[in-house]
Amino acid sequence: MGTEDTRQEFDGIVERLTADYPSLARSAGAPWPRPLLITVLVVGGVVWGFLSVAMVAWGWKGVVLTCATVLAAGIAVAVRNHRWRTGR
Repeated sequence: MGTEDTRQEFDGIVERLTADYPSLARSAGAPWPRPLLITVLVVGGVVWGFLSVAMVAWGWKGVVLTCATVLAAGIAVAVRNHRWRTGR
């Protein structure tokens, strides 16, 4: 009985904290499946490698290309996270 009482008390504390601080609540979205995550990481690594070579080979044009690519990827991640958190 003691374990059940402490579990209920803990659940009550968590409910009050998440009501006061919604950012503490877990999101309903599921993480990416492992094969998809590995694919995205490998492709990202290859793209970053090509962009690194482009910065050296093309000079300032490669730097601009790299900055534009990183900015676009950052915006895409921010939009995805916003839609995931808001449920849109």
